[in-house]
Amino acid sequence: MSDQAAGLPEPQGETASAKRRMRELAAAYAARVPSLDAHGLMDGLDGVQLRFMPMGQRDGAYDPEHHVILINSQVRPERQRFTLAHEISHALLLGDDDLLSDLHDSFEGERLEQVIETLCNVGAAALLMPDALIAELLERFGATGRALAELSRRADVSASTALYALAERTPGAVLYAVCTRSRLETETDDEDGGAASGTALTVRVSGGSAGMKYTLRPGTPIPADHPVQAAFESNLPLTGPSYVPFRSGRKMPAEVDAFPVRGRVMVSFDLNGRGGT
Repeated sequence: MSDQAAGLPEPQGETASAKRRMRELAAAYAARVPSLDAHGLMDGLDGVQLRFMPMGQRDGAYDPEHHVILINSQVRPERQRFTLAHEISHALLLGDDDLLSDLHDSFEGERLEQVIETLCNVGAAALLMPDALIAELLERFGATGRALAELSRRADVSASTALYALAERTPGAVLYAVCTRSRLETETDDEDGGAASGTALTVRVSGGSAGMKYTLRPGTPIPADHPVQAAFESNLPLTGPSYVPFRSGRKMPAEVDAFPVRGRVMVSFDLNGRGGT
């Protein structure tokens, strides 16, 4: 079963070689299928059927005994697409005896299952967002919010999925974030001592390159005078020196690129060319 959030980085030493092998398997598979839509992706699995059905909280599953991949028909199309690539990666992993043997030698129990799920997310990302595509976007747009938006659009994946893949291949110290308007609860001074609800532009998800030590917690509010807020309100892309708005109030200088799209803002905070407050 896939988990879109499982793209989060984990300790590299113990799984780095397995991730490389998983990417190789996915890249080889992508090279031999006719297209990267659902039917094209399935073309490389001989005798395996694809079925869509309600699956409750599960996104999908691969049943090797009955040669079928099941996809939850009630989730968003981009999530279905990533889940399909994830379940195909399960099939690829099960078909690689050496990789499977190495995993069973190194891990067991719940940890083994976690590593397998992570590897299948790595495989799904490699299938849908090949290195050549990411390299093209980084060369054209740089490590920017625009590159993040373009990767999500061209690969037809969620912004969070695109964010983790782009961050993993971005050199230097760059933090990416997806910001949306969300409901907040704030303390009030009314007689009941309750809370008043409101909305604000906040961080939905963030992730950094290997050279970036920090992230922004989900729910971190964007200050009213920040370029990301201005881009959201104007619906115009903005680039310039500013800062990373940590929830603690700390302001880390960074070059900010904010690219609004469909009620969200795709953002990069580049510490390589540090901006100013």
